[in-house]
Amino acid sequence: MYKHARTLLAAALLVPLSTLAQTPPAPPANPYLVSVPNISLPNVPAYLGLIGSIATFKPSVAAKPYSMAASLPREQKIALMQAMMAMMPSMGIRDAMSFMSTKYKAKDGLTFDDVKQSMELRANTLNFKKVGESPMWKDIQAVLGDMDAPRMEVYHYCDIAAGRAVLRASPESIAYLPCRIAIMEDANKQIWVITLDWEMAWLDTVNGKMGIDAELSKHAKDIRDKMDNIMQAAANGDL
Repeated sequence: MYKHARTLLAAALLVPLSTLAQTPPAPPANPYLVSVPNISLPNVPAYLGLIGSIATFKPSVAAKPYSMAASLPREQKIALMQAMMAMMPSMGIRDAMSFMSTKYKAKDGLTFDDVKQSMELRANTLNFKKVGESPMWKDIQAVLGDMDAPRMEVYHYCDIAAGRAVLRASPESIAYLPCRIAIMEDANKQIWVITLDWEMAWLDTVNGKMGIDAELSKHAKDIRDKMDNIMQAAANGDL
């Protein structure tokens, strides 16, 4: 046994120091993924080259309200998107869309119209104006002949004061307005209330919160809270 130990020690001493220097240390475990199964993080250093073209990117500052920011070249936008996705766990399109949305399952026994009625009543209570409605399922059936498509409808809402505050800071935000809430029946005949995730907490990790001032932050949080209130009321069938 002693002879075997001496042999291993001698072999270790023969390993070139350059080889040891080339061996990267094991990356520290991500404490936020300890309890998450079947997720592997990408090799982040391999993706760092993607952000070379955006290394000198500087946030634009509006000269006056409603002024558009300069457009980024398509190549630069793609590099930024790929670099951002490289920081996320591997996920499919279903997981990515679920991650970027907020959804509530309606209580058992509620019909589609029950959920819709509760949503509209709560929106009126909160002075959240309904400005449009898109019955997608009717178009899918009429245009594509897909009679198996479940019922799905998208409703458009607007808080005009909050909308103005957002547009004054970033007129490009009009692409996301008005706010949308969808009601959809899934393959299991369960009804869901869904919207884009307006959670603002992630900005707490960004230096300067990306230039969002206190007034705009208040309006954005107000929209988020109202939409969540409306969605939960719809899912619960509140009257």
